[in-house]
Amino acid sequence: MEGSTDIDYLKTYVSKHPDNRMAWYLLGKAYEERGKEAKANYCFLQSGDVFEAFERKRHPLADEPEVLIGEWNRRRKRRTALRRAMLVAALLLLGLTGSPAAPEDRIGPAELRPGETVEEGQGKQRLTEGEEAWSMGTAAGLAVAFAPRGSEPALTALLSARDADYGIAAKMEEAGVWRRWDGDTRILLTVRRENGDGRWLVRTHDAAWCRCMPAETGDAPRLLREWSGLQEQRWTLVSAIAHYERLHGRLPRGLSELVRPYPDNMLSGDTPEMRAMLPELLRSFAKADNGTADSNPAENGGGDSSLGLPDGTASAASGLPDEPLRILVDTSRHRLAVVTGDVIVRVYPVGLGGERTPEGTFAITEKVKNPNGRDDGPFGSRGMTLSDTPYAIHGTDEPETVGGDNSLGCVRMLREDLEELYDLVPIGTEVVIKKGIVPAAPAVPRERFALEPQEDETNPGKVYDWL
Repeated sequence: MEGSTDIDYLKTYVSKHPDNRMAWYLLGKAYEERGKEAKANYCFLQSGDVFEAFERKRHPLADEPEVLIGEWNRRRKRRTALRRAMLVAALLLLGLTGSPAAPEDRIGPAELRPGETVEEGQGKQRLTEGEEAWSMGTAAGLAVAFAPRGSEPALTALLSARDADYGIAAKMEEAGVWRRWDGDTRILLTVRRENGDGRWLVRTHDAAWCRCMPAETGDAPRLLREWSGLQEQRWTLVSAIAHYERLHGRLPRGLSELVRPYPDNMLSGDTPEMRAMLPELLRSFAKADNGTADSNPAENGGGDSSLGLPDGTASAASGLPDEPLRILVDTSRHRLAVVTGDVIVRVYPVGLGGERTPEGTFAITEKVKNPNGRDDGPFGSRGMTLSDTPYAIHGTDEPETVGGDNSLGCVRMLREDLEELYDLVPIGTEVVIKKGIVPAAPAVPRERFALEPQEDETNPGKVYDWL
């Protein structure tokens, strides 16, 4: 960072947030860049384990805070390019802004072994231009962190993840107070563990953020897409577990209690990945129920605080909410959004009934396939009843009416959108219908969310008369 405004900003920030250890670490790095080692050391000591996570060692003064700092400072040299790269990375995820870096500070990847001194690590900086893009393996060994919310635990988890060989830091497109899961996501940086010895290589990929020569992203976009698909399955499974527990007073014993024939079809199917996720999620829910973990959902979520997983779970560590999915229907814009916390997962166009569509908060109390006995009837191939009323989210045999006010009050959807939504949200999902609550425009996802159907979800014995 250049200029006094950066330090002033950080000083103001830590004065308002004295418990934010990441901010103390960043302020220490800023002082260190200017050669103010005594002030830097004070800040590093305040940052505690954040310093250890980024520097891969304890601070030399951590156990003897009253030793002469000046003597130690005189032996210290200016930080190498790795330290500057870590500062850039931390700033990205904390959401702080600074002046553009001077040309001599524009850097590429660098490396330093755990416990290696700055002097020993000199000369390992190298620019990214012309280098071969990384091959990063599979999403199974990947850690992901999203900026800007939840950035301190997210970045700490990214760089200190013991089970991950690769890491991606990304920033979702923003729409007001929302982050768009289905929008333009930018890959800010990637990290890769080297040779199993704990050493990390760091590469930045967004010139506008790092003020640097960005490296090729290589396999990172593909890996992020694969990881995102797993995260969507996780959100759906978390939602189903939470609503099952609320409705039945206990956790499900397995997927067989979530994937059942109509009318107990909490989920409309499953996947091998969901079957693998379930034991860990059930353990997390059980810990939250027993009071051994913080069961409050992520900040700014706006959902039911009695549902969802504790903040220490994988999604929370990635800077993502882990609350049950909710549905928001915007009657003024004719849009339906699926959200969790401050993240918009999907946005679809819908047809409504104008003043005949009721505003309020509902819940999905029934899910049924082929409500007219076939998949091309007036209600389409899927239907979801709202709070046992005559209102529902369903399909239509008049797709041209989607976007208008032609229904008698129900929510009409196009077939592909409806079938994806049906798989994405379980019975019990909250539905809020109101004007002006979905600012984001509809977007077609790169890949449709789909579960593997396991049970019969039709109800041929009933004639549906939704409005």
